[in-house]
Amino acid sequence: MSRHFAIVPAAGSGSRMGAERPKQYLMLAGKPLLWHALATLCAVTRIEQVCVVLSPEDEWWAAFDWILPGDKLRVLRVGGATRAESVTNALQRLEGEVRADDWMLVHDAARACLDVAQVDALIDTLAEDEIGGLLAQPVADTLKRANVDVRVAATISREAMWQAQTPQMFRHGLLLRALTMAQGVTDEAGAVEALGLAPRLVAADATNFKVTYPQDLALAEIILRARGKT
Repeated sequence: MSRHFAIVPAAGSGSRMGAERPKQYLMLAGKPLLWHALATLCAVTRIEQVCVVLSPEDEWWAAFDWILPGDKLRVLRVGGATRAESVTNALQRLEGEVRADDWMLVHDAARACLDVAQVDALIDTLAEDEIGGLLAQPVADTLKRANVDVRVAATISREAMWQAQTPQMFRHGLLLRALTMAQGVTDEAGAVEALGLAPRLVAADATNFKVTYPQDLALAEIILRARGKT
């Protein structure tokens, strides 16, 4: 029976936050931003191990207490210059420990409001899927394409448009092959698509957003407080 492992790439700097430390270590509800994603994944019963991928030069990790549910957390200091490189390095490190058909759930460190129910829904939906898939949200707003002057160049139909989220869940062998062939992608689904495959979209909601700008931290804290997590 296939097992489930989580990979959380956390080797980036989060430059759009304009902060004095990497984004994943900014404080949210009394904990580092990264802590919240790791805590949720560690609390998912069917996930056997949660691998956080750090830069080999990371000096921030040791400054915090990483008390998390269960005994699942593993630190891999194999982070690369890009998300794809970090995930690829982690997959390569896990070779020999996992089977080719074991599931890998790759999650953004900055999606702090992920909850266990969303992960369980992803695992349940994809249990018998031949390819894998990802959490995503149908686009509700009208989309505009901008020109070089930051004026509207075109209105894009939102019909059948989805906003990709994470976790993105694919089997180890398939994902490693896909990322090895398509290192320029911005998410794992894009690499799998480059193989000519069509990942499945699993509906999530707007609470599973990615903290990108300073004001996003306040919104994330409101969501966590409403769940009784602060």
